Amino acid sequence: MNETALFKLSYGVYLCTTWDEGRPVGCVANSAMQITSSPATIAVSINRNNFTHGCILDTGYFALTVLGEHSDPKLIGRFGFTSARTTEKFEGVDYSVRGKLPVPNDGIAYLSCKVVDRWETATHTVFLGEVIDCDHLRKGKPMTYAYYHEVLKGKTSVNAPTFVKEEPKQPEEKYVCTVCGYEYEGDVPFEELPEDWVCPLCGMGKEQFEKRSAAPASGQEKSVWVCEICGYEYDGDIPFEELPADWVCPLCGVGKENFRRK
Repeated sequence: MNETALFKLSYGVYLCTTWDEGRPVGCVANSAMQITSSPATIAVSINRNNFTHGCILDTGYFALTVLGEHSDPKLIGRFGFTSARTTEKFEGVDYSVRGKLPVPNDGIAYLSCKVVDRWETATHTVFLGEVIDCDHLRKGKPMTYAYYHEVLKGKTSVNAPTFVKEEPKQPEEKYVCTVCGYEYEGDVPFEELPEDWVCPLCGMGKEQFEKRSAAPASGQEKSVWVCEICGYEYDGDIPFEELPADWVCPLCGVGKENFRRK
């Protein structure tokens, strides 16, 4: 089964927020949808490992902030890749209490909801919330999950409903002539070439070729640096080592010391 087919489903990017005994908490959600119009009812899927999950159970309320393409991506890093068990996610975040719930202001709309039902799955709870308050926050285009991945180069949290573990890529292999170093790149698989085929450079037969892992040309290998907090991969024009010491991850805001070479 190729689970990457699920990537073709459409998603938005939302902040799901509530209270923890008066402390604002929240997490990123990407699986949310409207269920009914009268009364307006919203469904959102939250991983039971998320601290926010237990807080929604305790309070019976949650709010969804719809993020826009203009929204600060660091909100996704903070709310999606840190835990309210150890982090004050709202520290330094501009927010207002709307419909009795904490709502970050850097979005395009919000929906405050009262939990009226829930469905349990193997790993997530789908909360059904009746909308008790909602409004626009500012004009803007809603951020899609495709935009988050393709434009912002963001990664998926392991607690997200859409998380799929990526299998490590196998190194590319080529057939190389052991006499002159010619690398075969033809359209026909090397094994299917005629027995009398010879190297176009030195004229040696197929028996002089061996399978090798393809290596980047000398001086062309590019290091990829990955944020250990949110998974963001730096691919800027400036070499990572030459970035200023105060440079931070554009997704979650942590410093260079939290990046590792991939």
